Amino acid sequence: MSRAQVWHRHARGFTLVEILVSITLLALVMLALGGALRGMVQTDDRVSDRRARLDDFRTASGFLKSAVGRIWSQKTLAAQGQGQNAFLFQGGAAAMAWVGVMPPRYGAGGRYFFRLAAEPREGRMALVIRFAPWRDVQGFPDWSAADSRVLTDDVTAFSISYEDDQTEPRQWGAVWPIPDRLPDRVNIRVVTALSAWPDLVLPMRQFGGHTLGGGAVVGGSTS
Repeated sequence: MSRAQVWHRHARGFTLVEILVSITLLALVMLALGGALRGMVQTDDRVSDRRARLDDFRTASGFLKSAVGRIWSQKTLAAQGQGQNAFLFQGGAAAMAWVGVMPPRYGAGGRYFFRLAAEPREGRMALVIRFAPWRDVQGFPDWSAADSRVLTDDVTAFSISYEDDQTEPRQWGAVWPIPDRLPDRVNIRVVTALSAWPDLVLPMRQFGGHTLGGGAVVGGSTS
C-alpha cells in the first residue's frame, strides 16, 4: 500500500458505526457517573439526616435530664388536708407538668414551671416543652401564654410512665395517681416518622423540702 493510499484512508475519518459505538460508550460512562454521583449525594443526605436526628436527640435528652432531674418537692398549702395533689405536679400518659430547675445553658437558670407534651405544629405533631418563671402561686400558669421550644418534629407516638418505688416489686403506671408523694423515675418514649428514641428513664431528684403549718419549711434537697 502506497503512502498516498494510507493518507487517504486516515483522512476519510470515522464511519457512522464507529461514531454510534463511541456515542453509546460515552452515554454508558456518563450514565454510570451520574448514578454514582446520585448515590453519593443520597448517602450524604442520609448521613446528614442521621446526624441531625442524633443532634436533636442529644439536645432534647440533655435538656430533659437536667429539667426533670431536679423536681421541686415543696407541698402547696392550699392542697394540704383536702385530698388533693400536695405537690405542683401533674403526671399523665400524654403530658407532664412540674416545677424544676432550668438548666443554665438553656436560659436564665433558676426555678421554672415546666410542661412536656406532644402538640400540633404546622399540621404535624411535635414534642414541645413549655416553661414559665416560678411564681409563688398555688397552681400552674396559663400554658398557652408560656414560652415554648420544640424538642423534635414529626412525632408519631409519645407516652410517659411513672415509677412507684414504694411498691414491691416497683411498678410503672401510665398516670401518677398518688397525691402525697412524687414518682421516683419517669420513662419518656418518643417515636418520630424517621426513628424511635431510646427510652429516657430519668430519676426525679427532689429538692425544696416540705411545708408545715404556718408556712415553715423543713429539710432540703434529697437524692
